[in-house]
Amino acid sequence: MALIPATILTGFLGSGKTTLLQRVLKEAHGQKIAVVENEFGEESIDNEILVNDTQEQIIQLNNGCVCCTIREDLRTTLQLLAAKKRQGLLDFERVVIETTGLADPGPVTQTFFMDDEIAESYLLDSIITLVDAKHANQQLDERQEARRQVGFADQIFLSKTDLVAEEEVEALIHRLKHMNPRAPQKAVHFGAVPISEVFDLRGFNLNAKLEIDPDFLNADEHDHDHGHDHDHHDHEHGEHCDHPHHHHHDDDVKSFVFKSERAFDPAKLEDFLGAIVNIYGPRMLRYKGVLNMKGTDRKVIFQGVHQLMGSDLGPEWGPQEQRLSKMVFIGIDLPKDILVQGLQQSLV
Repeated sequence: MALIPATILTGFLGSGKTTLLQRVLKEAHGQKIAVVENEFGEESIDNEILVNDTQEQIIQLNNGCVCCTIREDLRTTLQLLAAKKRQGLLDFERVVIETTGLADPGPVTQTFFMDDEIAESYLLDSIITLVDAKHANQQLDERQEARRQVGFADQIFLSKTDLVAEEEVEALIHRLKHMNPRAPQKAVHFGAVPISEVFDLRGFNLNAKLEIDPDFLNADEHDHDHGHDHDHHDHEHGEHCDHPHHHHHDDDVKSFVFKSERAFDPAKLEDFLGAIVNIYGPRMLRYKGVLNMKGTDRKVIFQGVHQLMGSDLGPEWGPQEQRLSKMVFIGIDLPKDILVQGLQQSLV
């Protein structure tokens, strides 16, 4: 049986997850979706559909979608859904898991990789994080859960952008990009997102694309690596120098990028990454790289979530292509100097 794609939907309280889900559940998109709610909060999906005290955990909706609430752990619920699908008792094509507003998506994500039974039935597609533009700065300042949710995202949807001034939205986009440069950001209104932008994003595919805006990288290197005072250098390197207010947030969730034209020594790199993941794994949210490895003409692609890391051979480097290794690390207070030094020592 084909693997069932799963999407994790996260975001802080009030960011619009429920609005988005209701739309996904009610719209006639022709897809049969199972929604797993990770909590019974006040905002449960639809009180007419879900009665809180019902014994039934799984409810078939009239448009072919399925809704279920977790009373046990996620694993049990996902196994139950997959078993019912195999037995022909439930018909659905994909699963959306809504985490609670205070949840760290890490353990939910790890379920898909660490649990063999789940891995045999499901394929984790992506983590989507909703950010409430009106309250985001305060939430990001005060709550690490909100910052973690941003760090984990494969796609960020900004809700309520119509309620704040344009420059505030820009400052927020910039702040989020520093935390997670690999997740595209998109403003959405009232949960109205085309389904194609929610599903089949393949955020966990080991593909040879590392989506980071190159201008962001260049501006960023100039800001940080050379220790320039932000206000004094000339502006040709990064347009965003005009906005010193962007830099007041020193979030603990940060990203940094490592690039090198020299090839990696496979054994040294494996030892180093293994050691780093052992020590800092709980603080490493997402990391990914497309690497130039000694001894192969193919790109080596690796990615990880917390302590779980996987790698794969990608396509061959093109004859005209520059063999440039690029890695991005997103984590909580990661020691950038130790990582950079170790990576440099792992080069041939």
